Amino acid sequence: MTAMITNVEHFFESGCGRCERFATPDCSTRFWLDGLLELRRICLDAGLSEHAKWGHPTYMHAGRNIAIMGAFRDDFRLTFFDAALMRDPHGALIGQGPNSQHPDCFMFDDGAQVAAAEPVIREYLAEAMGYAEQGIRPAKVEREVELPDELVEALDSDPELAQAFALLTPGRQRSYVFALNSAKTSATKVARIAKYRDKILAGKGALDR
Repeated sequence: MTAMITNVEHFFESGCGRCERFATPDCSTRFWLDGLLELRRICLDAGLSEHAKWGHPTYMHAGRNIAIMGAFRDDFRLTFFDAALMRDPHGALIGQGPNSQHPDCFMFDDGAQVAAAEPVIREYLAEAMGYAEQGIRPAKVEREVELPDELVEALDSDPELAQAFALLTPGRQRSYVFALNSAKTSATKVARIAKYRDKILAGKGALDR
């Protein structure tokens, strides 16, 4: 059982620590290291501060999370936290799934693509940093399904889980809401969320085998 990294350097050396491929040649960070290091350079050059959050390099400005870096089997990404604010004049951002409400990330499947996109990445980082400095936040969107507070907190603190939950069908999302709302205590809800995490990542509903 691995543990999420808490030192940013460890991400680039060994991975995020979220799966059994951590610190092995099969870790996704190994495939994309050159491109990830280029993204890191761009973020730091832009004046962002670097932190390890949720096992990934996260870049902050003016007390706000601006973007988070991730490496996957087929691509690597730089994802914006407040994507609803981004104007995206170049059409460069990509939604991370069919149910994404807003395009939110730069996605690459070749390390050399980062250098070509650097001017646009810098432009978008500057835009997001400006919103943080001004205290501008995206308008809250009413959810069709009222999520328990414990689930909202879990999704807010776990981008991978949030992405997977957003990709679930409305029916599967509701199955988790019903299962959580049947719990009598907040602690039980938190425990159930931890138990359900793997199923959500697998695209399954609460009642699916």
